[in-house]
Amino acid sequence: MRPSFLAAFLLFAGSGAVQAQTVPQPAPAAPALGPVDPARLAVADRLVAKLLPAGIYKQLFDKSFSAMMDKIVGQVGEMPVAKLAQMGGVTEAQAQALGAVKMREIMEIYDPAWRERQRRTMQVITAGMGDIMTRVEPKARVALARAYAREFSGAELEDLDRYFATPAGAHYASRALLIAMGPDMMEAMNAIMPELTDAMPGLVRKAQAATADLPAVRTKGDLSPAERKKLAELFGVDPETLEDHASSSTGTE
Repeated sequence: MRPSFLAAFLLFAGSGAVQAQTVPQPAPAAPALGPVDPARLAVADRLVAKLLPAGIYKQLFDKSFSAMMDKIVGQVGEMPVAKLAQMGGVTEAQAQALGAVKMREIMEIYDPAWRERQRRTMQVITAGMGDIMTRVEPKARVALARAYAREFSGAELEDLDRYFATPAGAHYASRALLIAMGPDMMEAMNAIMPELTDAMPGLVRKAQAATADLPAVRTKGDLSPAERKKLAELFGVDPETLEDHASSSTGTE
C-alpha cells in the first residue's frame, strides 16, 4: 500500500518504531508574541476570510480526505505485511513475495469483511475529523490573520487585498487550500512513500545514535528515598504503593 505521506506519518508515529514516552510531557512554553498592529490586522482579517472561507475544512475532509482514504482501503496492502506474516508463520519477506493476488485471497479467508470494515472506519474518522476542524475553523482564521499581520507590511497586505479582489485572485484565494490537498498533490505525496519507507530505519538508527550518550531511563531501583517520596507526592499515592504506580506509568518494569 502506498498511503499518502500524512497517513504514513500518522501510522509511523503510532507504530512504536521509536520508543515513546507514555507519561505526557509538559509542552515547552511558547515564546510570548507581541501585539499586532490593528490596521494591519484589519486587512489581514479580510484576506484570511477569503483564504479560509467558512466551511473550507469540512469541504476538504469530505472530498479530498475521503477520496484519499477510499483509495488507501482499496489498495493491496490492506493489512500490514508483518501481520500477514505472523498469521501464516512466515517471514515478512516470504509474505511480501506472495504478491498482490495471493495476499488478497489470504485476506478474504482471514477476514472477508476487512475492506468494508476499514471503509466504514475511515468514513467515521474522516467525518469526525471534518466536524472537529469545522469547530476549530474560526480559531484558525483568527490565528492566520494575526500571522499575516505579523509577516506582511501594511503595504504588502493592501497589495494582497487588491489582488484577491480581482477574478484571478478571488479564484486563487478560495481554492488555494483545496488545490494544495487535491489529487495531484496526493499523487505526488504517494510517490515518496517508497523513499520514506527505505529511509525510516536509517533515521531511527541515527536517532538512537544521537541519544546514545544520554543516561538510560531510570527504573524504580535507581531512585533515592527522597526521590521516591517526591514521586509519591506527585502521583498522590502512598509511598508503599509507589513502585507499582511508577512502573505502570513510565512503562518500566
